[in-house]
Amino acid sequence: MNAAKRYEIFRRLREDLPEPKTELAYSTPFELLIAVILSAQATDVGVNKATAKLFPVANTPEAIYALGYDGLCSYIKTIGLYPSKAKNVIETCRMLVELHGSQVPETREALEALPGVGRKTANVVLNTAFRQLTMAVDTHIFRFANRTGVAPGKNVLEVEMKLLKFVPKEFLLDAHHWMILHGRYVCLARKPRCGSCRIEDLCEFKQKTSDD
Repeated sequence: MNAAKRYEIFRRLREDLPEPKTELAYSTPFELLIAVILSAQATDVGVNKATAKLFPVANTPEAIYALGYDGLCSYIKTIGLYPSKAKNVIETCRMLVELHGSQVPETREALEALPGVGRKTANVVLNTAFRQLTMAVDTHIFRFANRTGVAPGKNVLEVEMKLLKFVPKEFLLDAHHWMILHGRYVCLARKPRCGSCRIEDLCEFKQKTSDD
């Protein structure tokens, strides 16, 4: 895929959604961090339902740590893998209080040192909360990058590096959100909705469907 095609793809995505946002509900970097930790192998809708009850009661590292493991579980038990996520969140809160003055750190290294925070989660927080030029590659973005031909790669790290290299600079800050939303609602895993896709004529996917 050439640079002109890539530019037009992201220009159209921006035109349709000038100010893309994550679908996770949050109001502070800390709330976003917790929501992203909870969202692993879960839907944003499911996480939002749980945090809508949790955050009004506890939305600081101190407050969630004070709930304790059992207390936190009572709020997030509807989310998949909640026992391990509760342990990670409690320990993350302790580390934030003791090591970071209760603030969410703004470096990848410090974020990845927190339990339950991998490269993808760190990238989401750095990009969404702190507006850094990072690229969090989830299943939707991995599929989008490979299927369209924008940045094909064999694994998430390869796709991440290629996206950072190939996405035109003016789109880089919000590209993560556009690709996730496109993958979630249009470029579906089993049956992409090519018939109603804004970038169908630019996409290099060979098995296009006529589905709307």
